[in-house]
Amino acid sequence: MDKISPLIEHGHIDFGENKVQEAIEKWSDVKLTNNDVRLHLIGGLQTNKVKLAVKLFDYVHSVDSEKLAQKISDEQKKQNKKIKVFIQVNIGNEQQKSGVNKSSLKQLYLYCKEIDLNVVGLMCIPPLNKSSNIFFKEMCNLNENLKLNELSMGMSSDYLDAIKNSATYIRIGSNIFGKRS
Repeated sequence: MDKISPLIEHGHIDFGENKVQEAIEKWSDVKLTNNDVRLHLIGGLQTNKVKLAVKLFDYVHSVDSEKLAQKISDEQKKQNKKIKVFIQVNIGNEQQKSGVNKSSLKQLYLYCKEIDLNVVGLMCIPPLNKSSNIFFKEMCNLNENLKLNELSMGMSSDYLDAIKNSATYIRIGSNIFGKRS
């Protein structure tokens, strides 16, 4: 928190976390005393952690299946809380990465709308060994086709290309806080 408190004091309100459990430890008290802080879950979300995630986070950037979408929808109703979600797209069709395939994206998007999830945009993590710019352009097109306003993509190494391709949320934690240990 010693690195986060000065940022909050200077007016920064959007923060991302990769893990629900870590976020609970770091942010539960902070969120109680800082109503303006918006917390984003940018890492994967397991269905058994949905209850905790809906309680703490304002955004989930990693919705990638109907099962997860349904769990979030159900939990929002129980908690009487509406969060904003991004659908994670496996833009490079990488087997080791999460995200919905491009061919199933529209179906998942329509399902999310049907169950009253507030889908604000798409998210991706492009392949490491290829030019991110190609994938960011494709994500921009997919986002526009669904008429979504937000686009979550780009990290410390490629955020400038992401911004050029209409990213509205970028993840530059390691440039600010340093590499994770």
